[in-house]
Amino acid sequence: VPVFLFVAAPYIRRYVAGGRCKSKARLEGKVVIITGANTGIGKETARDLARRGKVIIACRDTAKAEAAASEIRAETGNQEVIARKLDLADTKSIREFAERFLAEEKELHILINNAGVMLCPYSKTADGFEMQLGVNHLGHFLLTFLLLERLKQCAPARIINVSSLAHHGGRIRFHDLQGEKSYNRGLAYCHSKLANVLFTRELARRLQGKGHGQQGLTANALHPGSVYSDLVRHSSVMTWLWKIFSFFLKTPCEGAQTSIYCAVAEELESVSGQYFSDCQPAYVSPRGRDDETAKKLWSVSCELLGIQWD
Repeated sequence: VPVFLFVAAPYIRRYVAGGRCKSKARLEGKVVIITGANTGIGKETARDLARRGKVIIACRDTAKAEAAASEIRAETGNQEVIARKLDLADTKSIREFAERFLAEEKELHILINNAGVMLCPYSKTADGFEMQLGVNHLGHFLLTFLLLERLKQCAPARIINVSSLAHHGGRIRFHDLQGEKSYNRGLAYCHSKLANVLFTRELARRLQGKGHGQQGLTANALHPGSVYSDLVRHSSVMTWLWKIFSFFLKTPCEGAQTSIYCAVAEELESVSGQYFSDCQPAYVSPRGRDDETAKKLWSVSCELLGIQWD
């Protein structure tokens, strides 16, 4: 067995690594925002895109964000890698980030809603939303709403939502959206990732309806793969399992490939409302294809955030 593993190891690793983004597309004169890009796949996405154009790293922890930006600037020679404060668990912070961005930058071509929390014990955001739904879905929903006009003005532009295979285990429980009646941290993560898929689907439908799909403002979602990162930090069991099985998990660089692909691949110029994994279209659960739930989630999200988004 050890000999077999030794011989098979490179092939196993190649299989685990999955698809790679082969596009050499440049992003000169273009601006990218990546949320949660101070660590994990967000940081690797920023590292790659910084070799192509201007990148804004939007994170809750400004010290970590600045350290990541500084490292990427040194490595790529691109001085246009900027760290900005964005706490997705606080709508006030989201609005402040958007306001500052719109005042400082005249362009926005790619928005990658990458940040996320996973398996955290029950807690609430500053606005009283259940933490995983609040950060993973509602925070990015509001951020996209606030930046949408700038994206439209700069089309062709792309909105990319990092979801997960976990969306297959999710359901939108409108009767208990904030998990106050019953809460399971694993399921709450699945629900929030399903919300990402449904948001992407409804956003793409609305953009298409207003003709933006043709103009090149697209919205797609993706599953990065099972990645060895600190996303599982809230669960000691998962942290332990991740360490043991790290050989069978993607590195953050491998996990970032589908985000990069969705951001730059030329063949996706007018593709919208799709879900990708390993740099190719992937299967979406029946619940992730439910247009009625997508529409209802949209209106409930607007209500919770106190916005009108028609």
